[in-house]
Amino acid sequence: MKERLLPILTNKNVNIKREMAAGLTTFLTMAYIIAVNPNILSATGMPAGALVTATCLSAALGCILMGLFANLPFALASGMGLNAFFAFSVVLGMNISWEMALTAVFIEGIIFILLSLFKIREAVVNAIPMNMKHAVTAGIGIFIAFIGLVGCGLVIKDDATLVTMGEFTPAVIIALLGVVVIAVCDKKNIKGSILFGILTSTLLAWGYAVIYPESASNLGIYLPEGIFKFESIAPIAGKLDFSHIINSETVGKFIIVVCTFLFVDFFDTVGTLVGVASRANMLDKDGKVPNVGRALLVDAVSTTAGAAMGVSTVTTYVESSTGVAAGGRTGYTAITTGILFLLAMFFSPIFISIPACATAPALIYVGYLMLGAVKNIEFDNITEGVPAFLTIITMALTYSIGDGLTVGILAYVIINVIYNLIFAKKEDKCKVSGVMIFLAIVFIVKIAFLG
Repeated sequence: MKERLLPILTNKNVNIKREMAAGLTTFLTMAYIIAVNPNILSATGMPAGALVTATCLSAALGCILMGLFANLPFALASGMGLNAFFAFSVVLGMNISWEMALTAVFIEGIIFILLSLFKIREAVVNAIPMNMKHAVTAGIGIFIAFIGLVGCGLVIKDDATLVTMGEFTPAVIIALLGVVVIAVCDKKNIKGSILFGILTSTLLAWGYAVIYPESASNLGIYLPEGIFKFESIAPIAGKLDFSHIINSETVGKFIIVVCTFLFVDFFDTVGTLVGVASRANMLDKDGKVPNVGRALLVDAVSTTAGAAMGVSTVTTYVESSTGVAAGGRTGYTAITTGILFLLAMFFSPIFISIPACATAPALIYVGYLMLGAVKNIEFDNITEGVPAFLTIITMALTYSIGDGLTVGILAYVIINVIYNLIFAKKEDKCKVSGVMIFLAIVFIVKIAFLG
């Protein structure tokens, strides 16, 4: 009975030391959210100090629940992209209150809880074809490597070519040295290679900040401003405003906001779960993610609880792949990450000061590892290979896991349906599930009405 309620108790012969190191690795690659999320959400007028605490607390809750009830090494926190949409598109762009926006996130979470209980989200995950699952893994690999390259400054935006190579600043050099450390340690089978890379780059960055503080500041490198700090979440917790639901002037706008949050979070989470589980070789013989129903329910509950605490949508993080690459395979990895988020509430100055050039090596190297999934894709079968390719390339170039999955599923359904109807012989027809066709219709409706 206990094992059924808490699957983490079913683990046998677990290497706790490795799981904890993996959880620490995941946490360090995610720690930027402790600084970035308050910075973004405070633009709405929400107090930054309270946001730091709420960000850590909601992430800790999500991670610990994921470990206990799903026994998976996946970490959660307020989602990047979703927090920017919350602040700049919804609150500032639509000129509505942050309380109303939090209510929209809360409602989204409730809807996700229902979808998870009725196994609708689980059906979507299981319906994605195996070749597409490998493509999602590879696409996430390129995506997170791209995030790392942009974060350290090796890739920058350009008005003429959209992106170009940046200068080899000390931040870039520090990041590349971190990649070298990880690669050499991994080649020598040294456990914790990714963690060593992060720590090495962090110490180099802080050392540079000591010697050249002004130059380091221009590169986004800062020394910790103290050790201990804690602020109450009282100013933002429980500030939900349901009056807009019964107001005829605002209900239409409110529904659009809820639907947009729903769509982006739904497919970002699906893509992340599939991609990271595939990288960890955790998919079963049918290509299904273990305990995926529980994982999706935890994700939904965390979103609802996060909104009540005062933060934007809490979602499963792609950076979980760094912990998986470090050997994390059970819920103990996620629980370790959650505990570290709890501690970070009191030591936030230290974690906030871990620069992007220190986490970039982990993202770049894990991107390399995840890209290996392409070898499992049937590229010689065009009806499978083309949708897989489009999934991989658009996931990185649109800077969105959800958008990449959207394009890939649309391509898969359209190509295969047309081929089956016009060209294929009976024995050559490619099977397209009803769920995939339904998803394609939903995507078309979304593109037509929500953009």
